[in-house]
Order: sequence, then structure tokens, then C-alpha cells
Amino acid sequence: MIISQFMTQEHRDCDTEFAAAEQAAANGNWAEAEEKFMVFANDTLRHFKREEEELFPAFEAQTGSSEGPTQVMRYEHEQVKGLIGKLAEAVESQDKDTYLSLCESMMILLQQHNMKEEQMLYAMCDRVLPPELKTETLDKMKAVEL
Repeated sequence: MIISQFMTQEHRDCDTEFAAAEQAAANGNWAEAEEKFMVFANDTLRHFKREEEELFPAFEAQTGSSEGPTQVMRYEHEQVKGLIGKLAEAVESQDKDTYLSLCESMMILLQQHNMKEEQMLYAMCDRVLPPELKTETLDKMKAVEL
């Protein structure tokens, strides 16, 4: 499996988890919303950790640059983490209006972020990383946990 396939599938899985949490909150089922949100949050944060600890450094070492796409992705990760915190507060206080409003912002941010990673960064990683480094990086990413 190439890096872009693995990471894109993680995006899809997180999107599904996010939608399930949003639907539960919209239905007023706060126990389910909290459970689904925690799965989404943990999987998203693990995905970011995989990128920041393994994929980005491998890409930067190969290209000789820590500017550009990885810098932008790290910045956007911080934006998503901030929204995750605000969503967690809204779930905890069972504030449906705030939660659903934040969900709109999160969905837009994640769609734009994921598109950039999938269409640019992951494709670049698949092109510039030598086969053995791709395999090694993918194995290391799969081993990352929160």
C-alpha cells in the first residue's frame, strides 16, 4: 500500500466518524455524540501525529525543505486541534447550536486540508520518497499511537 492510499483512507474514516458524531448531536443523543466524537478526535489526532512524527520529517529530509507544504499542514493541524477542543466543550455542555455551528467550520476546514494533502503532499511523498523509505515510513506511521 502506498502512503497516499493509506492516509487518504484515514481521512475517509475520520470523515465518517465526524458525520456520525454530528448526527448524534443533531438528534440530541449526547451519550452517543460524545462517544462518536471521542473516536473522531482520537483518530484525527493520531493521524496528525503520524504525519508530524513520521511522514513530514521523511519528506523534509528527502526534499531538504521544511518550508512549504509541511509547514502549511502543521499550521492547519493546529487550527483543527483548536476546533476539536471547542467541539469537546460543546459536547460536554450539550450545546447543540454551538456544536452544529462548529461542525460546519470543522467540515470546511477538514475538506480543504484533506484535499491539499491528498492532491499535493501525499502525491509528492509517493513521488520523491525512495521505495524502501516509503515502506519504512508507512510501517512507522502504522505503529504510531496516541
